[in-house]
Amino acid sequence: MKPGLSLRVSQHLALTPQLQQSIRLLQLSTLELAQEVEQMLDDNPFLEVDSDDAPREDFGLSQSDTPAQSDDYAADGALTAGAAEAPADSAEGEYDAPDWEGDGTSELRPDDSEWGGDAPARNAQGGDGDEVSALDLARAHESLTDHLLRQSLSLHLSELDRYVLRFLIENLNDDGYLEESLQSLAEGLAGTDDPEQLDELVHRFTVALRLLHSLEPVGVGAQGLAECLQLQLNHLLQRGEAEASVVETALTICAQPLDLLARRDVRRLMQATGSSEERTRMAMALIARLEPRPGRRFVNVERNIIVPDVIVTRAGRRASEGTPQFNVQLNPDVLPRLRVHDVYAGALRGHKGSEGHAGLQQRLQEARWFIKNVQQRFDTILRVSRAIVERQKNFFVHGELAMRPLVLRDIADELGLHESTISRVTTAKYMATPHGTFELKYFFGSGLGTETGGNASSTAVRALIKQFVSAENAKKPLSDSQIAEMLKEQGIECARRTVAKYREALKIAPANLRKTL
Repeated sequence: MKPGLSLRVSQHLALTPQLQQSIRLLQLSTLELAQEVEQMLDDNPFLEVDSDDAPREDFGLSQSDTPAQSDDYAADGALTAGAAEAPADSAEGEYDAPDWEGDGTSELRPDDSEWGGDAPARNAQGGDGDEVSALDLARAHESLTDHLLRQSLSLHLSELDRYVLRFLIENLNDDGYLEESLQSLAEGLAGTDDPEQLDELVHRFTVALRLLHSLEPVGVGAQGLAECLQLQLNHLLQRGEAEASVVETALTICAQPLDLLARRDVRRLMQATGSSEERTRMAMALIARLEPRPGRRFVNVERNIIVPDVIVTRAGRRASEGTPQFNVQLNPDVLPRLRVHDVYAGALRGHKGSEGHAGLQQRLQEARWFIKNVQQRFDTILRVSRAIVERQKNFFVHGELAMRPLVLRDIADELGLHESTISRVTTAKYMATPHGTFELKYFFGSGLGTETGGNASSTAVRALIKQFVSAENAKKPLSDSQIAEMLKEQGIECARRTVAKYREALKIAPANLRKTL
C-alpha cells in the first residue's frame, strides 16, 4: 500500500443543546412540560415566573397570529434535513451537560420579558370567586377507602376490631376486591408462626370481613367475581327487590364456571340449575344488571382529567362563501409565564470580568433559550392545530361522520415541517372542540376506497359502524359480514376483517354477545 492524502467533502448535522432542548420540549405533554418548567425554575436563578401584570413586550402570544418567519423555525428545518428521523430520545442522552454558548452580553432583550402573560395567575384556593377547577373537584372526590372508613365509624367495635376492619379496607384494590386470602394477610400481619395466634387473627379477620360485606357498595370485599355477584344477589333477596326463585337460579348460575355465563350457554346453564329456559334467561338478565366492580365509581378521577392545549370555538360564517369559521387559540391555563430575572441579569451586567462570570453568563443564556423554546413549542402546536382545523372543517360542523382522510405528511408539507415533528406535536396534545376534547392524533386517519374513486376516512367508517350497531335489532344483532355489506351499500369498500378490527377498537362486542337474552 502507498500512503497518500485526499480531501473529502461531506455534510453532517450537529444537534446543539438548543436544538436538543427544542426537540425534547416539543414531545412533552402538558403535565410533563409543567414539571420541566418547575425543574428549570429550581435550577436556574435567572428564570422566574411573572405573577404580576407586567408591561408586555412584542413577544409571545401577541405574535401568534403573525406569519411564521423562516428563521424562527430553523430547528424544524434541521429536523427536515435528517435529524428528526432519529429516535425522539436520541438527543436526550447528550443533554446532561449542555454547553450553552452565550453571545457575551447580559443586556436585557425584548425576548427576556415575560411570555405567556395572557394566562391568569394560578391560585391554589380557586381565587376570590366561586369558580372551582376540575383538578379541585378531582381532589375532593371521595375514595373507596374513605367511603368505607366513614361507614365503619357507625359500627360499635372494639379498638382491635376497628383496626382489623381498617386493615382489610386498606388492602382492597381499586375494584373493591380483597385479592389476598385471610390466612396470608394474617401471616403477614402477625409476623409469627404461632398457630394459636394465627388462628385468633384469622378469626378476627373473618368477623371483620363479614362486617365489610355489610357496607356499601354491595359486593365490596369479595375475593372473586363469583362471590361479588353472590353478595349482590343475596342483598336483593334480603330486601325483596327481585323474585326469590329467579335470585335462587342466579345464585346457582354464579356457582357454575363463569365462562358458561360469558358464552351465554343457556342450554348447559339450564341443565346445571334444573330451571326452565325462561327462568334461566331471567336469572341471566338479573346478573347482567349487577356491578362486577363495586369500587369503579370511587376510582380517582384526577388521572382521567385532560387539560386541552388548544381551544376551538365557532366564529360565525365567512360572508363571501357562507362557510362556518372557527377560532383556534392556545389554552391560556397551560401557558407558563416566564421571564428572565431582571435584577440578577442587571447584577451580572455590572460585574463583568469577575470570577465565575462566564459560568453565570451561560446560565443566563440557558434561561433565554428555554423561554424561546417554550414559545416555539406552543407556536408550533398552534400552527399545526390551525392546519388541522382547516383540513377537517367538516368534522367541526357535522361531527365524526364527516372526517376526511388525513396523514402526517399532508400537514408536514403544508407547514414546511418534517413528519416526525408533526408526530411529536400531535402526541399527548389535546384540542377542545364543540364536539368534545380529542388528542390531535385523532384527526389523522387512513383512507378507504369508495365506488366513486374517492377515499373515506377510517374514523368516519368507525363512526358509521357505531351508528349501525346502535340502530340494530337487539334480538338479531348485525354480524361483521352484514356490516361490511351495509358499508358497501354506502359505497365504501371495507373487508369483514377490517370491520372486525374497527369494531374491536370501538370496544363493541361480537354479535353473539350483543344478542338480547
